[in-house]
Amino acid sequence: MKDAQGRHLVIVESPTKAKTINKYLGRDYHVMASVGHVRDLPKSAPKGSSKEDQVLPGVDLARNFEPTYEILPDKKDTVSNLRKAAKVATDVYFATDLDREGEAIAWHLAEALKVPTDQAKRVVFNAITKSALEEAFARPRGIAIPRVDAQQTRRILDRIVGYQVSPLLWRKVAGGLSAGRVQSVATRLVVERERAIEAFVPEEFWKLTGFFTPKMDEAKKLGDAWRDFLKKSGEDVTIKNQNGFLSENGVLRAELDTVGGRKWKTDDREQALALAESLGFVLDDAVETEHPDEKGPAQKQVRFLGGIGNAPDYKIQSVETKRTKRRPAPPFITSTLQQRASSYLGFNLKRTMRVAQQLYEGIDLKGSRGQTGLITYMRTDSTFLSGEAIGAARGYIEDKLGKNYRPEDKPRFYKSSNQDAQEAHEAIRPTDVTITPSSIQNQLSEEQFRLYDLIWRRFVACQMVDAQFDSTSIIIACEKAEATFRASGSVLVFDGFMRISGVPKSDEVLLPKGLEENKPIAPIDLDPRQQFTSPPARYTEASLQKELEKEGIGRPSTYAAIIGTIQDRKYVETVNARDKRLMATDLGKVVTDKLIEAFPEILDVGYTRDLEAQLDDIENDGRDWRKTLGDFYKPFKVQLDDAMANMTHAKAATEVSDHLCPTCGSPCEYRLGKNGRFLSCTAFNVPPVEVRPEKDPVAPDGSPWLLHKAKGKARPKITTADGETKLGWTKLSKTDKERFMNLSEQMPEPCKYACPIDRNGNPQAPELTDVLCPVDGEPMIQRTGRFGPFLASSNYPAVQYILKLHPKTGAVVTPKVEPLVTEMVCPKCEERPLNLRDGKHGLWLGCSGFPKCRGREGFTKLPEEEQADLTKLWEKHVKEHPLPEVKTADGRVLHDEDNYVPQPLEAAG
Repeated sequence: MKDAQGRHLVIVESPTKAKTINKYLGRDYHVMASVGHVRDLPKSAPKGSSKEDQVLPGVDLARNFEPTYEILPDKKDTVSNLRKAAKVATDVYFATDLDREGEAIAWHLAEALKVPTDQAKRVVFNAITKSALEEAFARPRGIAIPRVDAQQTRRILDRIVGYQVSPLLWRKVAGGLSAGRVQSVATRLVVERERAIEAFVPEEFWKLTGFFTPKMDEAKKLGDAWRDFLKKSGEDVTIKNQNGFLSENGVLRAELDTVGGRKWKTDDREQALALAESLGFVLDDAVETEHPDEKGPAQKQVRFLGGIGNAPDYKIQSVETKRTKRRPAPPFITSTLQQRASSYLGFNLKRTMRVAQQLYEGIDLKGSRGQTGLITYMRTDSTFLSGEAIGAARGYIEDKLGKNYRPEDKPRFYKSSNQDAQEAHEAIRPTDVTITPSSIQNQLSEEQFRLYDLIWRRFVACQMVDAQFDSTSIIIACEKAEATFRASGSVLVFDGFMRISGVPKSDEVLLPKGLEENKPIAPIDLDPRQQFTSPPARYTEASLQKELEKEGIGRPSTYAAIIGTIQDRKYVETVNARDKRLMATDLGKVVTDKLIEAFPEILDVGYTRDLEAQLDDIENDGRDWRKTLGDFYKPFKVQLDDAMANMTHAKAATEVSDHLCPTCGSPCEYRLGKNGRFLSCTAFNVPPVEVRPEKDPVAPDGSPWLLHKAKGKARPKITTADGETKLGWTKLSKTDKERFMNLSEQMPEPCKYACPIDRNGNPQAPELTDVLCPVDGEPMIQRTGRFGPFLASSNYPAVQYILKLHPKTGAVVTPKVEPLVTEMVCPKCEERPLNLRDGKHGLWLGCSGFPKCRGREGFTKLPEEEQADLTKLWEKHVKEHPLPEVKTADGRVLHDEDNYVPQPLEAAG
């Protein structure tokens, strides 16, 4: 590492960040990247370790949760290079991110490089700018051990839950499942919302909308035109379309507000109709429709059709206009940026943070600017802005927009809603307000530009003056019926901060001109409309993140990971590809129920919030991190042991269905499988028969023995009714063995009918696609398995052939040549042979024991002669194992690069 010889070594997390920082530090500094974490708790205990060590690899429970860390396998070369550089450098600066995770990375680096903690120089900055770096390097500090302890405690807590609760799920739900401390609580929130939606029964209520015109002589003509417009527009007419017609024709929309001096409210259709008729409505028809999929009163819906007859007199009772102001929103913090990017840009949380990271670490803007960090640190819960940033924004506003857009008296300051927010951190803002989004659009990708534009506008707007509106409220009275209608609207009179942030779109109708108190006004239409209350809204990623923040669960650096993980584990999914609202899966519900049963405290939102607060106390108030772990683990272990011993298996639970088996006619029931709920024939389990063995006629408790039909090649089982006591086959006499085998064979065969279900619990027929099976040439069926969607032969089990689908795009993944087993031994496990495979970057060697062993051998590092021999062997292997062509129904041959998504057979045809 000659580049570090006699220079200051600076270590950051990413190469991009290193490149940006290097621009400002000069020749006396050498910047290197660790590319994230370099050490972690081992995934498994070393060979030959005790059973206690295997329970929680890397955490010694007997030594008060003492952790043991190891260099990550893929970071050994990185650490080696950093060590060499550290040895020849004059000193080492750790310039990792300023949050808890960044502090932990700095500590792990210091430990791995054998730099004493008291000698390590820690520099932090919330923006990669010349001034921020100069200030940080002028005042380096030591590594904040309390902050490291807080991160370490979180890591050990997550290891405890992940490694000890997951095996419980394997035993009691299904293999391959996993649990997470915070993720499980997030899943619970979605599950509870889903169940609230399922349990919701809508309530009926009525609205009466009036449409009025001050043009008394044109009321009938306008009424006819309005009804013609609605008739031509049909059911698809939007509020926006309606308001366009109303504004063009000077018609006012108003809602019935009071009757007899009281707020009007009713759930009675006859009462609503009678009132409408007293106000001038004439009923032409009442259209009733049945909606069996709805609940309660929503199953029978009615629509009153009609018009205006001899209406009573109406007049404008009052017109009141007030000047109102709207303040700009605070600058972004992590959560509000994620929410805004979700609703305005359609970004999920991970995408928002990925793009924000790019903007923070630096973009090459070409020319004199070069590599530039565009925004401040993106993981923050503080709305604080530095005086320098506020001054720059005010100067920009005055220079570009004028003094009337900048508050005259004093700048705007924003108090963080989170009481634990660290005011030393800043809100997310541009590092240089003069770098406008439009000026660098050509140097940014589309997603970088859109997010930077959002951040830049929010920051500038937060230092501008209020927007001003004239808000008008109009009350229309019908004295005869003692009823009043209310309408309101607003007009923007000064845009203020909206000059930058944009004026929000509104569906409000423009109020007609010439509306004066005590003037008559005529109805052109009345619309009595049946309404129903709505169920709780499903969470989106943004609203779930907002709920987690409100409950004090998670932190800015963890929100995206939490919500991403529960989707990756298939506990939560989006409604469909277009509807990104989140819904709990059957698997998510079952896992949540089992975890609540076993660990009511850990799955409690309040408990999780308190634990997050304890982690903050470790960092800020010196709380003992080992005591925190001990307080958690002691009751947790008791609950875990009890659940392991006494919890019933989820698959034992069944639910009656209304469906009959199409194979044998028996009732079907809902059962749980590894992919969620499904329909199963109740005849799958053949009822046991009572038997009396010669040696032991009855069980020890006096109850009869029950013989269960043998499954496959296994012997029949003999148990008590509760299944707790079993009679071993070896204890039977030869006569009994023959007798019971014959009896088992005479018992009816189990019905093997099982069927996937849709979200309403109805049988879901497999969907034929336009992709043909290479074996039998028949259309393949799309199914979903443990690892996601795939295509299967429609003639299964006679033809057992599948095609993988890409987990994200759903595109067909064409068959690949099976790996070639070589005579080379894996360098990692030193047991299994290496497989030769072909990949994107050419031939490569990997352990045949994958995924248990992930050992690899660099193909290009082998001697050229050995590479040539392996290449010839591979070419011969490919010739001997030709791959079948994958075709669509119209004869198209598919390749991976086509990214072809299977189509339903009918749609394709």
